[in-house]
Amino acid sequence: MSYKSAFRQVTKNYEIARTNAAILLEERKAQVYGSIPQIANIDRTMSRLGMSLPRLALVGDEAGIARTRAEIEDLKDIRHTLLKESFGENYLTAIYRCDACKDTGYTQVSAGRPVNRCACLKQRLIDEYYAMSNIKGALADENFDTFDIRLFSTEIIPEEGLSPSANMESVYRLATKFVDNFDTEFNNLLLYGDTGLGKTFVCHCIAKDLLDAGKTVLYQTAPRLCKVLEDYRFNRESMTEPNEMLDAIDEVDLLILDDLGSEMTTIVTQAALFEIINQRLLSRKHAVISTNLSPAMLHSDYSERIVSRFVGKYQMIKFFGEDIRVKTKYGGLRI
Repeated sequence: MSYKSAFRQVTKNYEIARTNAAILLEERKAQVYGSIPQIANIDRTMSRLGMSLPRLALVGDEAGIARTRAEIEDLKDIRHTLLKESFGENYLTAIYRCDACKDTGYTQVSAGRPVNRCACLKQRLIDEYYAMSNIKGALADENFDTFDIRLFSTEIIPEEGLSPSANMESVYRLATKFVDNFDTEFNNLLLYGDTGLGKTFVCHCIAKDLLDAGKTVLYQTAPRLCKVLEDYRFNRESMTEPNEMLDAIDEVDLLILDDLGSEMTTIVTQAALFEIINQRLLSRKHAVISTNLSPAMLHSDYSERIVSRFVGKYQMIKFFGEDIRVKTKYGGLRI
């Protein structure tokens, strides 16, 4: 599924929800009318009176307008009393999944077009992106509860001054602190080191805890993100839907960008990457980035503007040691 089709699927589900709400309301209305015919008569009378208001306004009959509105209010009071006694006062109120947007996905309409996405729409789109990336399945096995420090060597590496095990204990503390202080401290993490050392696992741990806390989290690999950026750059004139992925990148509480450096970089993608990083810094939106590149390689592969943001605004966390994926495959342990 593409991001465009994900957007279409989510909006289709909103249409289905609105249709179901309308069907349920009609079924309840038929039930009420059958049980209390007086309410059906009141509804017909209020409809007729409401239709007469424009004509009264056209001829300037202010007294007639006032009388009609007063009559409508009196009928509303009688209807409310009858309904409350037999079915409950809200029985003929449409039932929506989200009262804020009435299952439209938007909380405001401007010039006939929906604007201001509702929080429920944002979250449903994020859920679709997660389904596409298959990360939700990974989070069941890769989280802080399954973090296994036994996988890491206790032998001190001279050039590092400590063991991989001690380093991962520090990484664990930093990652959990990032989650615990998410609402009170603005922080960004850049995880770097060779492949197979647990960087993606730690990204999953952070994502799991924040999702459980009700935060919006978007996880994406650098190659996939660059594909989205290039599609938008070269095909945006033919797009029939907004690029929901790009909007989500700006709006989510946490953006996780995994495997930076494995993508095909171009002038276009580097410029877009800078805008994403810089905009999230300006709006104080957290980000976690993982890469197999060393700081020196980042300086070589990316523009000075991008690297300066990493150095100045991200907490750099180094991973080192042996490839733990071999141990998890053959040693019977998990991380």
